[in-house]
Amino acid sequence: MKKWDIINNLKVEKLVFWWKWFSRLEDWKIVFVTWWVVPESIVDVRILKKRKDFFETQVVNLVKKSPIEKEHPNNPFWECGGCKWVNIPYSEQIKIKENQIKESFFHLHKLQENIEISSIIPSPLIDWYRNKVEFSFGKYISNKEWVEEHFNVWFHRQWSFSQIQDFDWCILTDKLTNDIYKEIKDYCKNSWLPVYDSKPQTWFFRHILIRRSFFTNELMIIFWYNPIFINEKPEFSKKLEDLEKFLKNLPSKYSEIKSIYFSINDNKADIAIWKLKLIYGEKYITEKLLWLTFKISPKSFFQTNSYWAEKLYSKVLELAHKENLEKYTVLDLYAWTWTIWMIFAKNKAKEVYSVELVEQASKDWEENAKLNSIENMVFVNKKVEDFLKDYVEEWKKADLLIIDPPRSWMHPDALPNIIKFGTNQIIYVSCNPSTLTRDLDYILRNSDYKIEKVVPVDMFPHTHHIETIVSLVRKKI
Repeated sequence: MKKWDIINNLKVEKLVFWWKWFSRLEDWKIVFVTWWVVPESIVDVRILKKRKDFFETQVVNLVKKSPIEKEHPNNPFWECGGCKWVNIPYSEQIKIKENQIKESFFHLHKLQENIEISSIIPSPLIDWYRNKVEFSFGKYISNKEWVEEHFNVWFHRQWSFSQIQDFDWCILTDKLTNDIYKEIKDYCKNSWLPVYDSKPQTWFFRHILIRRSFFTNELMIIFWYNPIFINEKPEFSKKLEDLEKFLKNLPSKYSEIKSIYFSINDNKADIAIWKLKLIYGEKYITEKLLWLTFKISPKSFFQTNSYWAEKLYSKVLELAHKENLEKYTVLDLYAWTWTIWMIFAKNKAKEVYSVELVEQASKDWEENAKLNSIENMVFVNKKVEDFLKDYVEEWKKADLLIIDPPRSWMHPDALPNIIKFGTNQIIYVSCNPSTLTRDLDYILRNSDYKIEKVVPVDMFPHTHHIETIVSLVRKKI
């Protein structure tokens, strides 16, 4: 078999690499499948890459649906890119995720026997849990498909960068957010202003972003448009004034709305937040988690599932060896989530270093530290790898390391310095099992740490994402 050949009637077995699926041919050659499929589906695939021991392929046809697939009663939008697992019953989703964690850790058993992996902690909220949702405007015209859609608002179709589907609500967010989104969408459709077109990179409407705090029930709207259109066609400036007036009137109907921004972007990049203009209310909305209060700005990163974030962070605190926490210096690396360092600082750690590259995040930290009367903090606005190098060279010590990197990876230059500290414990929080186990492989091979416990937490039902907490401790000699 060669590149571009079609393999017919392939049965998909399991998820192995985050979004790659595993199968075997009759000769036991391994096949990795990319594209969204459900385990036990029968598919035809095209070979994209041929390797000595495996093929990388892509689905071209669904021959037979999986027996575990069932249409979700609240969701007819199976082609949405935001919740690809929605037609898999939640009990099956949990099994797939548990199995993927075990698969990811399998090769680490060569370095350490008896790795304790807990059962995944499921989310009590399966639908309506997202506290932040971004809807995109788009048009889709295809002579090949005989499609001509000039005003769509919703999400990208699965595996498509150009096609926006058009629906009125999202199963992952709550009724209030959906009602407000639908009202804004209807107004925009009736305004006769054009949707931004990514190909010529012109026209007007671009995104609607809504954030809602779960525990305080406060809501922020960020509306993104392209200002070049108005500049080039000043006769439409009255339409922009009417749009602003409409948005400012929404809080009279929805009292939960506390903040409304225009996000003004003439940049070609498809980024939802650019130059911000506050047109109504406060700069922030607030949220409460555990015993802490947070101010959330438009650019703040915050856990998407606020309700179950309490379980995630409580589990981090539970796994920490904190018998002498009041004497501990804690380093929270990649501290973009705020919450972890605040929990340890509020629990009377001697000193907590919060390290993050993004300057706006640093400003948010300081405000939230003051809001919660936290004074035992050191804020560091640096790359983690640069901070660690300087910290080690200055012969400074730490007692506990918290690592919560971005989904993509932890910088390789950071790993050697992490193990130089010789702290009694490292707690690694990850949303990507593949990069997590790659980093753990390095730590186990190059230090005297061992994995004490692995705890997966499902923060994102109907998606392939998994949060995993790993406690590492130094081996007792």
